[in-house]
Amino acid sequence: MSVLLDTHALLWWLTADSQLSPVARAAIDDGDRVRYVSSVTAFEIANKHRLGKLPIAGPVIESFDQIIKDGNFQKLDVSTSHALLAGKLPSTHKDPFDRLLAAQCKIESLSMITVDPAFNEFGIDIVW
Repeated sequence: MSVLLDTHALLWWLTADSQLSPVARAAIDDGDRVRYVSSVTAFEIANKHRLGKLPIAGPVIESFDQIIKDGNFQKLDVSTSHALLAGKLPSTHKDPFDRLLAAQCKIESLSMITVDPAFNEFGIDIVW
């Protein structure tokens, strides 16, 4: 099972935050599993840092590509298909970051590592 990390899952993994569940940590640490980090996550981190909502993210922004490489993660860029599906997904959830991540999971057949219950609306497999 390949997985896509939600933004908080990546940040909590990087900082060894105890909020990351043992199941999620094991899935991320599983070297036999393909683990993806979306370009949406890079945008969300940079955007929240700019708005002052994520002040600790400066170093992550500066070395994002190296962090992805060092963690043996695969980058997942947003395609036109991802964007179109994100816009069409039936859901009351309006967060564009989450909608794009959910669309990527659906199209790429990925499970999402997230604590966010909003993803349940999208009908994707959740690892937590």
